[in-house]
Amino acid sequence: MPSFNSAERQLLARLASHQSWANTQNRTARTAPARDAFLARFEDQVDPRRELTPEERAKRATSARRAYFIGLALKSAQSRRGAAARREALDELTEATRLIAFASDINVGPSGSIDSETVPGPVTTAVRVDSARGAVQ
Repeated sequence: MPSFNSAERQLLARLASHQSWANTQNRTARTAPARDAFLARFEDQVDPRRELTPEERAKRATSARRAYFIGLALKSAQSRRGAAARREALDELTEATRLIAFASDINVGPSGSIDSETVPGPVTTAVRVDSARGAVQ
């Protein structure tokens, strides 16, 4: 068998997966064993010795399953919030970097006035640098 690099192995695995699913007549029946094992996990969690009645075990397993999915939803929300905060921080850093790069290309006088000859491109608006805050206005 020829040796494949990582990208080729991934493509072969995807190809095999799609061919397999294309040849599956009953998807529900094919995934039933995995689904049954997943649900049995919650029954094992709430009643490992099988001491409860089947009705009580089912009720508790349902609650355990709901708690599991609520926990996943919480982790997902926290992850999205963290990702949004990271994107916002990156956007702010990118903007600050852009402003620093722009400011390094121009000459700013002591009064905050900009020498228009050193500004790249046409100057269409007046810009004043507030030296006390270090901000461009």
